[in-house]
Amino acid sequence: MSLKRHIPNTITCCNLISGCIATAFAFGGNAEMSLTWIIIGATFDFFDGMSARLLGVSSPIGKELDSLADDITFGLAPATIVFNMLCTMDYPIFLEPARPWLPFVAFVMAAFSALRLAKFNLDERQALGFIGLPTPANALFWGALIVGAGSWLESCPLAVLAIIAGVALSSWLMIAEIPMFALKFKQWGWRGNEVRYVFLLSCIPLIVIFGISAFAIIIAWYVVLSSIIRINK
Repeated sequence: MSLKRHIPNTITCCNLISGCIATAFAFGGNAEMSLTWIIIGATFDFFDGMSARLLGVSSPIGKELDSLADDITFGLAPATIVFNMLCTMDYPIFLEPARPWLPFVAFVMAAFSALRLAKFNLDERQALGFIGLPTPANALFWGALIVGAGSWLESCPLAVLAIIAGVALSSWLMIAEIPMFALKFKQWGWRGNEVRYVFLLSCIPLIVIFGISAFAIIIAWYVVLSSIIRINK
């Protein structure tokens, strides 16, 4: 059996392992390292599909393994980051009785990530773009938000309501029938790529001004811009 057949699946397993490490750091309260390993997992996720196409060894097993790895790295890991935040932050008085169980709401996001990944495997409309929010984008949003604004969120009692609402919204966005553009360039000219260039250029000042928190803003901007494009069509 040719060794090259195992290369893409090996890379996918590296993604899965990265997600497990990210989850472990998240349970330990280290959101920074958890986000780092989510990004490492995203790098492996990028190269497993590329290697499968280059080597011509795509397989149904690889697709299923990729979805499993993605749900760990981009579903369970960010959900655990949110879970840990909900365990440690201040609650308004009327929500204190719910503190023991309310953090588990975060894992709804892991379930919807799995649902989105299963739907993605069956949906043939997503060759040039996405239908719904991609799981890596959702993971980056939550990781960057909590790493960048965690201290503020912990000290603001009403922030717990915003986080729970955000979990519900992002879970819905992952399976929503909302077309979202992909950063795939068929050619490098301005015509036909206006939205992509505007988006990428707008990201630069956000990163300079807001640092790591900018990635949460960028994902939110990505969703808004995709929605504007849909409305105007």
